[in-house]
Amino acid sequence: MKVKRLPKDPGPAAWNAILPEQTLHPELEDRQNSDWLVIGAGFAGLAAARRLSQLWPGASITILEARQVAQGPAGRNSGFMIDLPHDLASDDYGGDLEKDLLQIRMNRAAIAFARSAAEEYGLGAEAFSPSGKINAAASAKGMKHNIDYAAHLKKLSEPYRLFDAGRMSALTGTSYYSGGLYTPGAAMIQPALFIRGVAEGLVSNRVHLFENSPVVSLERDGGNWTAQTPKGAVTAPKAILAVNGHAESFGFFERQLMHVFTYASMTRELTAQEVIKLGGEPVWGCTPADPLGTTVRRISGTGGDRIVIRNRFTYNPSMEVDDARIRSVASDHDNAFANRFPMLAGVEMEYRWGGRLCLSRNNVPAFGAVEEGLYAACCQNGLGTAKGTLSGMLAAECATGLHSELLDGMLSQPEPQRLPPEPFARIGANAVIRWGEYKAGMEL
Repeated sequence: MKVKRLPKDPGPAAWNAILPEQTLHPELEDRQNSDWLVIGAGFAGLAAARRLSQLWPGASITILEARQVAQGPAGRNSGFMIDLPHDLASDDYGGDLEKDLLQIRMNRAAIAFARSAAEEYGLGAEAFSPSGKINAAASAKGMKHNIDYAAHLKKLSEPYRLFDAGRMSALTGTSYYSGGLYTPGAAMIQPALFIRGVAEGLVSNRVHLFENSPVVSLERDGGNWTAQTPKGAVTAPKAILAVNGHAESFGFFERQLMHVFTYASMTRELTAQEVIKLGGEPVWGCTPADPLGTTVRRISGTGGDRIVIRNRFTYNPSMEVDDARIRSVASDHDNAFANRFPMLAGVEMEYRWGGRLCLSRNNVPAFGAVEEGLYAACCQNGLGTAKGTLSGMLAAECATGLHSELLDGMLSQPEPQRLPPEPFARIGANAVIRWGEYKAGMEL
């Protein structure tokens, strides 16, 4: 099958841009045979490759990445590995208790897998920190969201702490927030630093990673899968497709996946005087009390002290947006920043970018065997770090015939529901997003 389109990502991958020059991996330029083929070197693809290397310690594994590692969505997300329910379509992130309990076990298995990778490859606390996270509320409505979510967490027997305005101000340096909900199980990562470190740690004499090697066709012949790239090809008996929404570009799950972009901006490095003006703690991250509100992170370390603002969503079935869209959301980012950090007036945004998400109408993954010897680890429903890691590691187990409670739970989920025909899907989805953003109020 010919691949219909290749990934395009608007703006720079800022998390990658603030790091030192990265290790370059070669481009595939010949024909090779491998025991395993993994397509995609994001969270899902690298988790799949690492799990395969654990299960088949003598096997050869080839990973093909369309761009440079950490230039795609893995270097563009907000860096939260969230363990608890986090349904973007829900007013309080929660859902059915039994489904949420299973999802918590799955997410925590993924976080543990990522943590063990960080420890194995010596990545350090900046790359991976099991610090928990905060849902920040800026309004009475946001506080109600947090209290409702806290009640759901209590039913799940999950620990949490409610922060008042003073605690939030001491943490963030701003008086914008009226309260917060802290949960201890999430991890905070520098996504590009983490993904680059895992990629470098995986590569060996039997795990081969090729960058700038997009798969342009994928065919099964004689019991093997052959992935053709512009300059080479890899043939393997089994392959794992770890390309999130681009599973549709390979001809799978057509009209079942919702392609959404979210947008972010990162400030220039703050000066020493600006850091003093800001106050608060040097490293923290807040997701919004309202799912369509503004995510904020403050970072300090490689690349200096900076603040990241992420908000706005658009539904884009083409999986592409142009630079005009980035410019159009810039004022929303600037307003969100100015409202929260008036003491930093005059601090400019150095980077602005968009990141691809893949959602399904029924909030389930695109996972499992799609053809003989070909397995999907796709559709992360807005949680690419945790659910991508989970999909990759479980796809490797599925492909090797391993059985586990988590794999059984993953396989028991239904397929993504079909979407309405166009233009109704596009019009409807964007209308729902715009209404949700409007209702978010001060949380945006």
